[in-house]
Amino acid sequence: MKLIQLPTQAFEQRISQEMNENPALEGGKDEGDTFDEEFSNEDDYGDDNEVIETDINVDDYLSDDEIPSYKLSANNYSADDEDKQTPYASGTSFNQYLLQQLNTYRLDDEEEQIAKFLVGSVDESGYIRREIADILDDLAFTQNVYTTEEKIEKILNIVQELDPAGVGARDLQECLLLQLYRKSPTEAVSLAIEIVDDAFDHFIKKHYSKLIQKFDVTEDDLRDAISEIEHLNPKPGGAYSGSTRIVEHVVPDFAIKIVDGELDLTLNGRNAPELHVSREYTNMLKGYKASKQKSKSQKDAVMFIKQKLDAAKWFIDAIKQRQQTLFVTMNSIMHHQKEYFLTGDERKLKPMILKDIADKINMDVSTVSRVANSKYVDTPYGTKLIKEFFSESMKNDQGEDVSTREIKKILEITVSEENKKKPLTDDRLAKILKEKGYPIARRTVAKYREQLDIPVARLRKEF
Repeated sequence: MKLIQLPTQAFEQRISQEMNENPALEGGKDEGDTFDEEFSNEDDYGDDNEVIETDINVDDYLSDDEIPSYKLSANNYSADDEDKQTPYASGTSFNQYLLQQLNTYRLDDEEEQIAKFLVGSVDESGYIRREIADILDDLAFTQNVYTTEEKIEKILNIVQELDPAGVGARDLQECLLLQLYRKSPTEAVSLAIEIVDDAFDHFIKKHYSKLIQKFDVTEDDLRDAISEIEHLNPKPGGAYSGSTRIVEHVVPDFAIKIVDGELDLTLNGRNAPELHVSREYTNMLKGYKASKQKSKSQKDAVMFIKQKLDAAKWFIDAIKQRQQTLFVTMNSIMHHQKEYFLTGDERKLKPMILKDIADKINMDVSTVSRVANSKYVDTPYGTKLIKEFFSESMKNDQGEDVSTREIKKILEITVSEENKKKPLTDDRLAKILKEKGYPIARRTVAKYREQLDIPVARLRKEF
């Protein structure tokens, strides 16, 4: 089960770890090795093929009282707990990047302490989301620095001069203003500053007519100013590598191709390593069998060898079972969603829950979940996370079960085709979906819209 949930890269690391810890496990082809480079639809998953065959039974050469205690355990097995090690991005963290810039300023000891404390309070988006009064108290209690709010405000202004523009802001309005102040002065920038500084509420609610009236400008002037604002970065820290940013490289675990109008599924060859039990170790056992006199050291050695051979065979069997489980699960998913994989149209996705697949392949729901949550499949329409193919069902006006993914896709298309000067409200979207055969409530439309990261109608309005 632990091997099943590992994606391809983590699986390769697990194999490497096992081979380093167990000298009886070797890579490459061998007489007892039955692994192919990859599985295909025609693979036979029967029990006819054995992963490894050996005519050596160490138990035949040992009596019950000669079995050492470590025979029952193998120190090359990983702990039962999940592996908590996480790869991190290399390079300078966002916090370190800001501290390096502080070195270019002339600050006394107290100012430097305050500045470093403020930089330490900057979150991953680039904001300081704390009140000055709270920072004042923390400086006194944790840094033994007794200062004033005015002094902190002064040092905060210095922090806000650091790159990227907008860093150290306490809210979005201040963040946008800090960026606008650094721009070359133009009429559009000046108007943008006035809008953000004096009419920010009208701006975020897109009350454009009120802005035109308030600042006595033309529609073109307002459009240019809004363009300046829209090109600002609301999260100035987001583009920088944080100290906790995880390195992610997606390697597809499966590939689906369309061959002569039919779907063809393959398992990534990196999931089917060539492994076998060391012949050197089996020969050592044969040597022990041939010797007439068996010393205690020889018996200890053979028990160590048996432990490693058993562990190697168990690991190879576990990998074979992993391959079978991955392929059978994905094959069932592929056939359940055949229309989608043939067309790429998300509206063709059928309702599918974990239990649907688990029942088809006679496996536990948790097994299907482990495959779906961490595996990717390369399709003619891009690389997809397998769990994205699962969705609940709803009834259409014909009484048929349809996927909620299908409804979300139609909702997404409807919003993309709307008149942006008069965007559709949730009530109107619900009526349109009902007309298309999907009778869902307005609150359900709102829920799906939020899941698709689509703003409310007022915020989708364009000038």
